[in-house]
This record gives sequence, structure tokens and C-alpha cells, in this order.
Amino acid sequence: MGWIPPRAGRARIGERPNLRSRLADTRTIAGRWLAVAAATALVALALSAVGFPSPTLFAALIVGLVYALTIAARVTLTVPGPGMIAAQALIGVSLGASVDADTLRAVGTDWAGVLLVTAGTLAVSLGAGLLMSRLTGLDRPTACLGLVAGGASGIVAMADELGADGRLVAFMQYLRVLVVVITAPLLAHLVVSGSGESIDVTPGGAGLWRDLAFTAVCAGGGLLLGRLLRFTASALLVPLVLAAAASISGVAGEAAVPDLLAQLAFATIGLQVGLRFTVASLRHVGHLLLPTLLSIIAMIVACAALALVLLPLTDDVTYGDAYLATTPGGLYAILAAAASLGGNTTFVVAVQALRVFAMVLAAPPLVRLLVRSGSR
Repeated sequence: MGWIPPRAGRARIGERPNLRSRLADTRTIAGRWLAVAAATALVALALSAVGFPSPTLFAALIVGLVYALTIAARVTLTVPGPGMIAAQALIGVSLGASVDADTLRAVGTDWAGVLLVTAGTLAVSLGAGLLMSRLTGLDRPTACLGLVAGGASGIVAMADELGADGRLVAFMQYLRVLVVVITAPLLAHLVVSGSGESIDVTPGGAGLWRDLAFTAVCAGGGLLLGRLLRFTASALLVPLVLAAAASISGVAGEAAVPDLLAQLAFATIGLQVGLRFTVASLRHVGHLLLPTLLSIIAMIVACAALALVLLPLTDDVTYGDAYLATTPGGLYAILAAAASLGGNTTFVVAVQALRVFAMVLAAPPLVRLLVRSGSR
């Protein structure tokens, strides 16, 4: 009477290990994330103590890289998509709250220089791609899209549609972001000659509840509107515009994103970049590592030269601001560095945002044109 058919018995016996295995995996991943978070906090405190620019973002980047290149083979960690979107929105609100009306009006008078530099950055990107294609034998779509300076996620998403190798484009794009994120704030720290005082965009002065309400409305409303508009970097740019509008109009008063939320957002961005690089991915594209690095360095030098071109075409903009505004990528880290180094954040935001739009909109037709001319 108590006999269980063999098939049913095997099914029941097989269910428990699967459940236990899933629970064990969940506990392991949660433990890894806690360890990564603790390590990021400790490194951030150490970097902050020595006056390092954007310490939280850099700490997360360092911890993410170390984890990805040492432990990721056993337990892989990936920043969840919703977490990344929330981080972008929070950074957008933080920067939007710091927008100054007078500076914004001044940017409008510099439109000629901004357009010239944006077109120059696109030309530098495509030129580097064509040169890399010729020297390495890599196909033109992959080489050009891999080195487009801006909108990495959007460029990677359209790679297959344009006949490029999506895996190689992703590697080249995020290597570019990594190099720029590491080098640009450090170099800018040496050349910024503005007020010498950092712009405090994280702590709000309107009280915690008003700060939270301001953040929730601008970030939440911006994300909803961004889903309707559907353009690259909308998760950052739409909340930024809403927060800037509230700040300029006086509706927000002194409200801003609470410091803890802002630092969590910066840490998320740093981890997202660092965790993308694994030993396996580097082995797979190892033959392209050196030429890609050389191309990225050449682009950084060329964009630094474009910053010199921008200076005589603008008013009240230092070379440090122009350099941050023209760096080939790393949008979130660059904006964080501009704020922490006391730069002209509004100018940097305007130029970088225009560059992202221009790269994502102009790159596909230009790449198709280059491919057709190459085939002829």
C-alpha cells in the first residue's frame, strides 16, 4: 500500500537537489555581492582619504576588474539591467540639479565650437576605425563601430544589423570606455584650472524628505518619458533635463539627490564597466587587444587636440572643461569627474550629450557609406 511507482519516486527525489542547488547558488551570488560591496566601500574610503577624484566610481571599477579577472570563472556577477537604469537616472538627476541658468545661456553662445568638436570627434572615430581595418584586416563595419566614441550600448545593439561582429564591437567599445574612465578624470585633475572647489551635487539642502521626493519625481518621471521617447542614454538624459528644468525654474529650491543614493549610483556604473572584462573574453580577442588600445590612445590624443580648437571658440571655458567635454566616451564617469573637480558641469553635460546623440544617429549611415565605398 505504501509503494511509490518508480517514475514518480525518481521525479520527487530529483526535485529536492534542484531546489537546494538553486538556493545554494542564490546564497553564493548574494555572498559575492556583499563581499564586492564591502570591498568597494573600503577602497572608496581609502581613495577619498588621499583626495582621489570620483573615489566611489573608481573604487567600484577597481573592485569589478579584480573580481572579473580573478574570481569570475567560478561565480560570474553581472549588474542587473534595472539597477543600471536606476543608476543612470540618479546620476542624471544629480547633475541636473546642479545646472546653473547663467552657464546654460553661455553654452548657447558657443554652439559653433560645440558642433565643430562633435563633427571632429565623429571624424576621428571613423578615421581610427578605417586605419585599424587596414592594418589588422578586420572588416570595416566592425572596426568603425568598435571605435565610435559614444553611445556604447546603442552602438553594440545595432552592430549585427550593420553587418559587424557584435562580440568584437562590444569588446572594443567597452575597452574604450574602460580606458577613458581610468585616464580622463586623472588627466583632467592635472589640468583643471577653474575655481579649485568641487561642485557639491550630491547632498541636498532642502531636507531628506524633500530631496527624496525631488529625486523620485525626476528619476521616475524621466524613466517613464524615456521609455516613450526611446533614444540612446535616455535613462540618464531625460531625468537630467527634468531636474535641470526644476532647478532653473526654482521649483526644486535646494533639493538634490541624497548623498547615499548618488554614491550607490556611481558605484553601480563602475562595477558595470569593470565586471564586463573576464579572462575568457580577453583570450578570445587577445590578438586585437594591442591595436585596439593603440587606436583608443590615438583617439584620446586627437580629442585633446580638439579641446584646444574649442577654447578660442568659447567664452569662460578652461582647458580642463574643454578636455572633459571632448573625451571620446565614458559619459557617466566624465560627468562625475567634472562635478567633483569643480569644472563647468553644464558645459560638459551639453557637449557630451550632443556627442552621444550625434554618434548614434550619424554612425550607422556613415558606416554603410564607408562599406559601400570599400567594396567598390
